Amino acid sequence: MSKVEAYAGQIFSSAVRDLLALDRWKKRALVLSADAVTCALSAWFAFSLRLSEWMPWSPPLVTFTAVTLLLFPIIFFATGAYRHIFRFAGSGTILQLAHAVGILAIPLILIFTFFQFDGIPRTIAILFPILFFLLTAISRIMARYVLVELFGANGGIEVKRCLIYGAGASGQQLASSIRHDPGFSLIAYADDDIRLDRQRLDGLTVHHSERLAALIERHAIDTIFLAMPSISRERRKEIIGTLTGLDVSVQLLPSVADLVDGKVSVSDLREIRIEDLLGRTSVAPNDLLLSRTIRDKTVLVTGAGGSIGSELCRQIVRAHPKRLILAEVSEHNLYLIEREMTGFSGLDGVSGPEIVPQLINMADRPQVDRLFSRWRPDTVFHAAAYKHVPLVEANVVSGLRNNIDGTLNAGLAAKANGVSHFVLISTDKAVRPTNVMGASKRVCELVLQALAKTPDKTRFAMVRFGNVLGSSGSVVPQFERQIRAGGPVTLTHRDITRFFMTIPEAAQLVIQAGAMAEGGEVFLLDMGAPIRIYDLARSMIELSGRTVRDENNPDGDIEIVEIGLRPGEKLYEELLIDSESRPTRHPRIMHAHEYSLEESELMPMLDRLHACFLDGDRETALSILRRLVPEYVSESGLNTAQIPAS
Repeated sequence: MSKVEAYAGQIFSSAVRDLLALDRWKKRALVLSADAVTCALSAWFAFSLRLSEWMPWSPPLVTFTAVTLLLFPIIFFATGAYRHIFRFAGSGTILQLAHAVGILAIPLILIFTFFQFDGIPRTIAILFPILFFLLTAISRIMARYVLVELFGANGGIEVKRCLIYGAGASGQQLASSIRHDPGFSLIAYADDDIRLDRQRLDGLTVHHSERLAALIERHAIDTIFLAMPSISRERRKEIIGTLTGLDVSVQLLPSVADLVDGKVSVSDLREIRIEDLLGRTSVAPNDLLLSRTIRDKTVLVTGAGGSIGSELCRQIVRAHPKRLILAEVSEHNLYLIEREMTGFSGLDGVSGPEIVPQLINMADRPQVDRLFSRWRPDTVFHAAAYKHVPLVEANVVSGLRNNIDGTLNAGLAAKANGVSHFVLISTDKAVRPTNVMGASKRVCELVLQALAKTPDKTRFAMVRFGNVLGSSGSVVPQFERQIRAGGPVTLTHRDITRFFMTIPEAAQLVIQAGAMAEGGEVFLLDMGAPIRIYDLARSMIELSGRTVRDENNPDGDIEIVEIGLRPGEKLYEELLIDSESRPTRHPRIMHAHEYSLEESELMPMLDRLHACFLDGDRETALSILRRLVPEYVSESGLNTAQIPAS
């Protein structure tokens, strides 16, 4: 490209930017001026065609032009022809333009047919509207091409070439909305229904989904909108699976239930989330179980500001407790959850519960005793714990004290103050643990199992489940940040697998499991099939419209890098549900068969463990931990006591 061409391109780009930056009324004034010129040209062409010669600007031509220049702005504004600017021109805009010109033709025909004007043939009133429509339609289409297709391709506006997957009512509403967005160029529809193949909807061709890959390549499509909000999660997962590896960005409409008013627009679109890749259909919660231990009761949530604790609070406040006590050691987290819970009050027309924020360390027994004796909760959800495996592995004494002493203190206070239901949030890492965190949670279970053996009002239960999506320790937010930054995406091992569940589903199941407690049960949540983290990372990269850089594609966008397993980290999590697990009233909740210890056997070891916490005696604490949980073996195969603290 020569310097002159480059300079001309810069001037053109600058001019278009200035044009797009104008106020809306100024843009309409420009369009009106252009239409006025087109109107005059159309009148001149009409006279020239009718008389078969190029007409000079004679008085009859000037008279006719003056009448049309007076009428068309009134009619165009009245019919809404100026609601859409050039860059939004589509079939709907052209139809609206035809409607406006058709109305304009009526007074012209009436005026110039029934009234005699010297030098103005009656047929001019018919020729002019046809020419005026053709010229104005061409001007809008050309302007759209210049402003969007051409200018956008040269970097002034980023225009995405998009395809809508789903030619139903939602897809058509979305298409109508997209036509008003200058950032998108809508190419076609794709649909699973073979009966729609090759049909046209509002100017766009519907293609069968089996030709999707070829369609993407042929039309250089870079964005696909999945507009099928009523399909099942399993079918959504299948469709998303077919789109991975096609080098396109995928966005989708939420479910019908999540659409606020049932209408579809571009603003409803969202990025693919990890739960879309799970293909797991949620089971409707049992409202009776959800409300049994909550409605009109005082409920305490420990660790209320954490990932699980905060979601428990959200579910609990919807079930109308009398009072919700938020116990949290982090001032910042407590502030956030209190503000959120206060905002829930009265949203459904019912006065909200009393919200009681309590800044407290659950490992401090006097503090815990005062908390329970003052507020006397009916139901307790104990979510307070250190859960990050590498951190607990490096800070053994602090991790064990927080998790074990915190649970023991809460359990004893619950019995002393007549708590009805006490639910411990446990983990799948408590099954044949290979790290200190998992072993500590197994001890927490043993504590409550022992307390449950003593006849008392309090019903203790434990609920085990795996990783939850979006929690502070989840890989998913980390992958999202790394993808946005351009990579690399890091994972600890190529073959590592994990079970996943959404936080809302986990919280609902925890509440329902607690309501089924009779005393001492260990409940297991059905986590579905394990997911290979490498496959998850690859899918997230590809569905963001990027490619994976590896030996097969050295020019890809983002590399996946292995950084090695962390201390105490398992390659595979243990299966929660086995042949000895028993079903419950809920299809996603099972009852585990676990060994337990008598309180007389357990408490002396806990006293010795507490003394280790006070002395900072890491090695003795680990020795007692292995006696309490004999199945605990570190993943490295080393005696955990030999691993130095970092």
